[in-house]
Amino acid sequence: MTKTALITGASRGLGAALAEALCDSHHIIAVAKTTGALEELDDRIQARGGSATLAPMDITNDAAMATLCRGIFDRWGSLDLWLHTAVHAAPLTPTDHIDAKDMAKSVAANITATSTLITYVSPLLGQAGQAVFFDDPVIATKFFGSYGATKAAQIALARSWQAETAQIGPKVHIVTPAPMPTATRARFHPGEDRAALHSPQSQADKIIASLSASLA
Repeated sequence: MTKTALITGASRGLGAALAEALCDSHHIIAVAKTTGALEELDDRIQARGGSATLAPMDITNDAAMATLCRGIFDRWGSLDLWLHTAVHAAPLTPTDHIDAKDMAKSVAANITATSTLITYVSPLLGQAGQAVFFDDPVIATKFFGSYGATKAAQIALARSWQAETAQIGPKVHIVTPAPMPTATRARFHPGEDRAALHSPQSQADKIIASLSASLA
């Protein structure tokens, strides 16, 4: 039976690297807003002999997420793995200057969508599936107010789910990748020496290796 991996935020950076690292053993269900980048990812996956289902949609669209998860159930009946790399990174600003629209987008993507997806994806994972979330050390540093607060809330949701399912499944992992030269990080750290950062591919390989015993 074909193993399946849902990756939300799959078009670039760590999400795309995880999709490529997993495509040898899993059919990839790749979710992102950017159709072109998803198609490029699909080309790379096919070049490796893997397969993918592309889902160009916004995770903040509740109806789209419901349709996606229903489609996964109808086609495969279940899901083996969910990796949630999608995040909204609002511009850096002093906390007392946070733009209301930026905060609303951060709440919608980082908190509400995560909560909704957990509700929809959990039945697909069942007792044997696994979910992976990605923590970020910058959440408590200056100028990261809207991103930091909502990312911390996302991880709080994941930690609650992790504790609740520790004995019954699905197994929930929370990992902290090393800094990578992603587009999101470039917005936060313009002018940074990107040569000193870790490649998304190396981090994807490390994460998959850490899960390998459970994924076997």
